[in-house]
Amino acid sequence: MRVAEPVALAALAIEAAVGWPAWLYARVGHPVGGIARAIGWCEGRWNRAGRARRLLGAMTVLLVVGIAGGLAALAESVVRALGLGWAGVAVLAWPALAQRSLYDHVRPVADALERDELAAARVAVGMIVGRDTAVLDEAAVGRAAVESLAESFCDGVVAPLFWLLVGGLPGVWAYKAINTADSLIGHREERWRLFGWAAARIDDVANWIPARIGAVLICLAGGGGWRVMWRDARRHASPNAGWTEAAMAGALGLKLAGPVVYDGVASAKEWIGDGRAAVTARDLRRALGVFVRACVLLWIVAGGVAWLR
Repeated sequence: MRVAEPVALAALAIEAAVGWPAWLYARVGHPVGGIARAIGWCEGRWNRAGRARRLLGAMTVLLVVGIAGGLAALAESVVRALGLGWAGVAVLAWPALAQRSLYDHVRPVADALERDELAAARVAVGMIVGRDTAVLDEAAVGRAAVESLAESFCDGVVAPLFWLLVGGLPGVWAYKAINTADSLIGHREERWRLFGWAAARIDDVANWIPARIGAVLICLAGGGGWRVMWRDARRHASPNAGWTEAAMAGALGLKLAGPVVYDGVASAKEWIGDGRAAVTARDLRRALGVFVRACVLLWIVAGGVAWLR
């Protein structure tokens, strides 16, 4: 009988313990950076005026997904041939997860807000969101951090783990390629609207199940939020991001989203939740607590899948 391989659980444990250390990033970067450079190379050469922009954008996604998945499959075969087994595969999967990394990026926002250092909080939140942060007040900074934490719980933790469990090492790195393509070119601005269309749609499909799993886990971890999740999830422009954001808003009794500014252009986003819009440092600490408990639930899921196999 084949022994169960706790690859996902081990990868979660490694990432929770060390994240992606700054010294390692300074020396070798991050695998996602290589994916991003490949997408940028294709975009710079293929995203030009013409009727083929949609097709070339789709080819870009298929190319980077194929390369990422293929290299992952090759790497897995090498580590197994070297006798490293599931432990070696777990090490290769570790960079695809971001539970510790996400926590470490959001916590400085809460720290700065607690010290009443709004300028530092704006800088910290600017590292994790795409909106303009220079003029955000304390409430808006806290709101942006909670929203990013909720949305990234799906993109950075639940979805990679899901595709690792479903497709193994090639599956998780193929997902990371899809998600990176969406973050870089899957936008509605004129430059990317046609070229990035395929990236955005494929990312929607890849995150459909994980987003809903993530929302359920947040409600379980937060001890509530179900009504807001079901009512407000579809108020978000994304078919997926609204689920975890609405779950977090309901669990914390907050109001998230609302009007924001991206690159100097105002966006009239709908409100999600019916609580307070003035998000404080204490609320952000509570959100981090919900996030940690939701991650623990994922550990239980990963361990259960390993046991069942």
